[in-house]
Amino acid sequence: MTTTNDIVQKLWSLCHVLRDDGITYHQYVTELTWLLFLKMAKETNREEQLPKGYRWDDLTQLDGVPLLTFYRQLLLHLGTASGPKGPSKRVQAIFSNAATSMKEPRNLKKLVTDIDALDWYSAKSEGLGDLYEGLLEKNASEKKSGAGQYFTPRPLIDAMVEVVQPQPKERVEDPAAGTAGFLIAADRYIKAHSNDLFDLDEATARFQRQKAFYGVELVPDTHRLALMNLLLHGIDSDLELGDALSNLGKDLPKANVILTNPPFGTKKGGGLPTRDDFTFPTSNKQLAFLQHIYRGLEPGGRAAVVLPDNVLFEENVGTKIREDLMEKCDLHTILRLPTGIFYAQGVKTNVLFFTRGEHGKDRGQTKAVWVYDMRANMPSFGKRTPLGPEHFEPFIKAFGKNPYGQSKRKDEGEEGRFRKFTRDEIRKRGDNLDISWLKDENATSHDDLGEPEEIATEIMTKLQLAMDEIESLQRVLRGEES
Repeated sequence: MTTTNDIVQKLWSLCHVLRDDGITYHQYVTELTWLLFLKMAKETNREEQLPKGYRWDDLTQLDGVPLLTFYRQLLLHLGTASGPKGPSKRVQAIFSNAATSMKEPRNLKKLVTDIDALDWYSAKSEGLGDLYEGLLEKNASEKKSGAGQYFTPRPLIDAMVEVVQPQPKERVEDPAAGTAGFLIAADRYIKAHSNDLFDLDEATARFQRQKAFYGVELVPDTHRLALMNLLLHGIDSDLELGDALSNLGKDLPKANVILTNPPFGTKKGGGLPTRDDFTFPTSNKQLAFLQHIYRGLEPGGRAAVVLPDNVLFEENVGTKIREDLMEKCDLHTILRLPTGIFYAQGVKTNVLFFTRGEHGKDRGQTKAVWVYDMRANMPSFGKRTPLGPEHFEPFIKAFGKNPYGQSKRKDEGEEGRFRKFTRDEIRKRGDNLDISWLKDENATSHDDLGEPEEIATEIMTKLQLAMDEIESLQRVLRGEES
């Protein structure tokens, strides 16, 4: 993947050209997406999706003010034109409401020229999807861009997919899709186990490309990046722009597999979700998403979801939702993740793995919960110690080969990382799932207190959770929430 990495680095270096044009890092990736789409359509012989006169070569032939003027017209046309000679539906979605932030024609010319000069022959052989995903990952790793809060680390995604084992003919959903990393990893897993879909019959292969993967993304620019990412990985499934906590989420088809990392915090403005099918209304987005996920699974469907610690211990409605989850689903495994793997360094997170009960079986599904502690006595991950696949290998081995968490497992006791807690033991804890037993030697080390920015983030997170509790209590007192 040397060429891909080189091209990602070259593309990223172009952002310095645009800083003087007042363009932010996140805007830069969006700007680059439109230009890369036009160039990649040419390189992959898919320019039939674009109307004549609005293609890559039409850009390269211009310079100065005419170039910038034409580019603005092109963005508007590709996002709005319709009819048999207009852009395809996917192209329209990628260019919807597109408007460049560039003001200097020379900056646009440099982008076009430098993109045109890249080694596209080698990039195609390594995979244009991997190139684009590498660019998104680079954007997320840069603290200045602030995109890390939208980006789940690739090694974590791959570990979740590996233990859940999505299969051909299964519907895979991500209700908070971000840049579609989970959906693409699930597709990659299935292709790796089906000879790139060639082992499947024609109908199943078509289903995999067009209907197997779906979800929702709330932020228009992120939705645009996700559509581009899916397209470059050969996935033509729909990805809705909207809020999974609205009736849009209520109307999604039931899934066999849900893989997701919902956004942290409260619903904007502190209001409740607008959908009316939640048993336990709450402004806490993670608790609302958790309800969406276990309600959205087919009987026997399985999920893996990243959630912050507060979901495991929050009282009142949080306790009720955890109890409901353990009644309706077999919450068989919790993975306590290390700190420092997300942009908001102070946020402590977990992965919950659970299986929805078979049809009509919505009581007493959880008999025991296995907790794997990958947090205590682990390195402080960051640029100096990047999180890699090797860090998840012990967990994957302990989880076992059964995707429903039914492999034979060994309780490693108080000195080990993997332990079993019966449903009765959890009930005696007030259904608090924030379970730890290992003494974390790092926690007492002055050197590992973290950077001031990380400490401030953790304080802000705890203050936000406290405010959520106060708002929830106020709604209870007003009779809005039981």
